[in-house]
Amino acid sequence: MVDILPLLAATRKASTQLASADAPTKISVLHRLADLLREEQVSIIRENAKDLANIDPENPMRDRLLLTEARIEALAASLHDVAALPDPSGQVLIDKVIANGLHLQKIAVPLGVVGVIYESRPNVTIDVAALCIRSGNAAVLRGGTDAWFTNQVLVSLIHQALASQQLSSDLVRLLPTDRAHVTTLLQATKYIDVIIPRGSDALIQRVRRESLVPTIETGAGVCHTYVAERANLEMAVPIVVNAKVSRPSVCNSLDTVIVHRTLLTAFVQKIAADFIQYKVQIFADSAAFDALSAIQYPYLHRAESADFGREFLDFACSMKVVDDLAEALNHIDQFSSRHSEAIVTEDTAKAQLFLRAVDAAAVYWNASTRFTDGGVFDLGAEIGISTQKLHARGPFALEKLVTEKWVIQGSGQIR
Repeated sequence: MVDILPLLAATRKASTQLASADAPTKISVLHRLADLLREEQVSIIRENAKDLANIDPENPMRDRLLLTEARIEALAASLHDVAALPDPSGQVLIDKVIANGLHLQKIAVPLGVVGVIYESRPNVTIDVAALCIRSGNAAVLRGGTDAWFTNQVLVSLIHQALASQQLSSDLVRLLPTDRAHVTTLLQATKYIDVIIPRGSDALIQRVRRESLVPTIETGAGVCHTYVAERANLEMAVPIVVNAKVSRPSVCNSLDTVIVHRTLLTAFVQKIAADFIQYKVQIFADSAAFDALSAIQYPYLHRAESADFGREFLDFACSMKVVDDLAEALNHIDQFSSRHSEAIVTEDTAKAQLFLRAVDAAAVYWNASTRFTDGGVFDLGAEIGISTQKLHARGPFALEKLVTEKWVIQGSGQIR
């Protein structure tokens, strides 16, 4: 097995090169990488096909792995978006002279070396590299075995783009996928400044337990949409359908729909045809089960306790019936992963209460949770959606890839 510590040491050493690079240099790297993605589409799709051959075509997670010409073009376009964003590093946050004459500045500086552990989704390789390069950080990437061929070709293009500006290929490091390397990475406090896990809850919990390096959690999303008593069903049904079926394998897709009891019969009648089209499995509580049984919904199951708080990542969801907003809020508080939560209602007062009371990175009123995304929020791209409260919350994008440094200039002062 390869000893990765020398590789991590090389990335740490190279990181100073990027931290001191000027903005035009970093921007040029991103523009060159965008060109390479377009020029090498055939090679990328060929390598991606090798990874796709190892996953069941019926597995919804296959969609996370798939790269098409359109998706590669979207990645290239996102690189230009990131390049156009203001560089967060080097910004002067505080500038003042204190009573003793010392000139104090607080300046935003790169984190240093960012380690990211992720599964499937080779677009993360490009997103992380772009955000780190633009903000002056080196990146250590540990992708999943299922995307190995795709990640290799993408990182080779990143290295070519770095070389175009005489920057070291060590600045973006793709680690082998041996599981033992994860433990080494999590303990590499000498070389890694922050670890960001992006993937399943099992991955995030392992990193939380084992990491000696500071971590920022992203990934798991257990998302609810509450169809409240005064919801407009002509609006609510498309919102719920979109949140569930538009891309069920991602973390901002719907997992539980909560329905006010007075709307239950009308709601299930209206949503059934759309859900049947996608063969959405519904794990329903007793009231919802009876209502869905009455219309002979074909993909119906009685919910067990484990079906609430479950991230389905598939054409499946749970359904909970409540009598009022308080019950809905209690359910969300108990089962939410603090990612994205939504209410559909015409009642402004209750909507405002929901938005204030729900503890999540993103809360929605009359909109799909599928919008929680760095690109959609005009942040260029994201490393993931942070569900914790320290340092970053919500789309973890360029603006959060910095820390702070105090710079003090004196004229002989002593204390």
